[in-house]
Amino acid sequence: MHMSTRIAGVLTGLALALGGAAFAAPAAHADVTACINQVERELQGGEAPDSVRMACYVGLTGDHAQCVSGLTAAAVTNGTAESACKVAPQ
Repeated sequence: MHMSTRIAGVLTGLALALGGAAFAAPAAHADVTACINQVERELQGGEAPDSVRMACYVGLTGDHAQCVSGLTAAAVTNGTAESACKVAPQ
């Protein structure tokens, strides 16, 4: 199995698992939206790619370090990543 196929499978599974958590707790979902919105403001009107959305969902679980790491890997500045990940689990 190719590495990209594995990564896609893992991300799909994570999205499904976290999607269920967001469905069960709609108030938390709004905070993930706040995380994504902070990143989109940095992109100056550009829509956040899926990698940003996934990092914000990881932030929802409370894994701040992984959220920041995911956002900075998606070319988000460290300052924006830190502040966006702080609002995700609230």
